[in-house]
Amino acid sequence: MLLSAMSLNDFSLELASSSPAPGGGSASAVAGALAASLSSMVANLTIGKKGYEDYQDEMKALLIQAEDLRNELMLLMDQDSESFHQLLKAMKLPKNTDEEKIARTEAIQASLKKSSEIPMQIAQKSFCVFALSRCVLLHGNKNAVTDALVSAMFARTAVLGALLNVRINLLSIKDEFYVLEMRAKVDTLQAKTLIEESNLLEMSSF
Repeated sequence: MLLSAMSLNDFSLELASSSPAPGGGSASAVAGALAASLSSMVANLTIGKKGYEDYQDEMKALLIQAEDLRNELMLLMDQDSESFHQLLKAMKLPKNTDEEKIARTEAIQASLKKSSEIPMQIAQKSFCVFALSRCVLLHGNKNAVTDALVSAMFARTAVLGALLNVRINLLSIKDEFYVLEMRAKVDTLQAKTLIEESNLLEMSSF
């Protein structure tokens, strides 16, 4: 059963089990999806409300963007868990001969790259939610301002959590150029996330 098809209770139980997947990557994707959902909530609470006539089109456009991100992040949640299972399969490949050892190593390295790229996508998609959080914080229903801020906080957690999963996989990848390139992306996105979080918090009165 796909993780995205589970109830919240069943997913949390699966997450709490001794199974290594789903883990932090999938949980980060959920956090990103919830961040997008909260931005949608504030937009929905703004559409049709008196005093927000100038922002109706903006909020309606935001709903489309938020739903796209939510769907993408839910899909990535499933992909993150599946990539880990593929890595486990690669590790179980036979290694009795030199040819088998080479094939096993190549399969493991390919799986490790996949297991790095999916959480990177989770981080990148979750970072996109910041723009939505900022929009509803500035122009959304003021009665839901804290929901806009929680959207940003969930986005922040999603990005940083996913990046941790990238970092740990990079430790086992032998392709030095790939590792350097990915670490640069991780460092840049992490720095941008912390700045975005700080800026959004400064915009509020809390």
